[in-house]
Amino acid sequence: MINADVDDRTAKAVRSTDKILPSLGILLVTGGLILLGWFAYAWFKPAPAPYQYRLISEGDSKQFPKMDLASGWSDLKLSQYQVQAEGIDKPIAEFITARQDDGSPVLIYWKNSTNEILYNFDRKPSELTILAAALKKHAPQGALILSWWDTSRQLKLLTGHDTLFTSHLNEPMMVPVPWLEQSKAIQAYEERFWGSDASQTERDQFRRFSQALAQPAAEGVKALRELVGSDREAYVIIHVTDLYKLGVMYPDKIGVAYQNFPMTGNMHGMINQMKVQVKENDFDTYTLQSISDNEIRAFFLSDKASSETLLASMLPFVEKKSPVDLDVAQLIYQQGGYWVYKLP
Repeated sequence: MINADVDDRTAKAVRSTDKILPSLGILLVTGGLILLGWFAYAWFKPAPAPYQYRLISEGDSKQFPKMDLASGWSDLKLSQYQVQAEGIDKPIAEFITARQDDGSPVLIYWKNSTNEILYNFDRKPSELTILAAALKKHAPQGALILSWWDTSRQLKLLTGHDTLFTSHLNEPMMVPVPWLEQSKAIQAYEERFWGSDASQTERDQFRRFSQALAQPAAEGVKALRELVGSDREAYVIIHVTDLYKLGVMYPDKIGVAYQNFPMTGNMHGMINQMKVQVKENDFDTYTLQSISDNEIRAFFLSDKASSETLLASMLPFVEKKSPVDLDVAQLIYQQGGYWVYKLP
């Protein structure tokens, strides 16, 4: 005969085991989920950006005389940065931002120290300040300015005029090929640094703007007027470097290449070099950008269709119709690489 106490103890032991085994299973499952979550986090978390922006100096416009902002923009706070890349001792670029009060920083100067395509193209600072001064003096306060998002932010800061784009959009993202695998990390780093808060509506509007520049001239101007959405007075301001950006975004619409040339006393020889590039690569035409007193940049278009886009029609190309003769929009001002048109 089995003692009743034994049966009771056995039953209790079984019941205890019933409690222990499920609890152990829950712990194992939970531990497995935590481990799986850690692997997922490690797998999908983007690696840090392959570069960092290092602050060098800060001050007002008088402390940065090369920016030529002292006379009309003394209230701006300027900051100078160096771009430090992993595994490279020397900075690969430097840039200057400007901001008003507690606003987001706006890029106003960029200098690339490498031969790679890196974030932006160099421009002469004086061209921007002269353009901004002219707009402040002559453009009606109620007018709307349409330009590439980076130019828009600069002109919004320096003139106070309404611009269609106000956010740092980082389109297209121009980085060396080895960095493309880290695009998500780069995008996240850029958004944090520039305080980007672009809405989807603004991004959609910029897409429409850029697509209009890549269309044939008449169709593109019509699309820009539709983007404004009213009879409001509007100006389109483009820069020659917008060519390459547009080519990156729409390579099937406009083919663009560029090459820098040292400035020498032999202008005839330099022109011959460009003609050689056109012939050897079967390019359609080219235009020039003055980078500094020592360097010039040539932008080449790949074919006739590229030359007939709205953006190309708004710039001076060798053996092509002059922007002055453009009949779908009125050229009203030009400063260096900037060209200003009034929308009909």
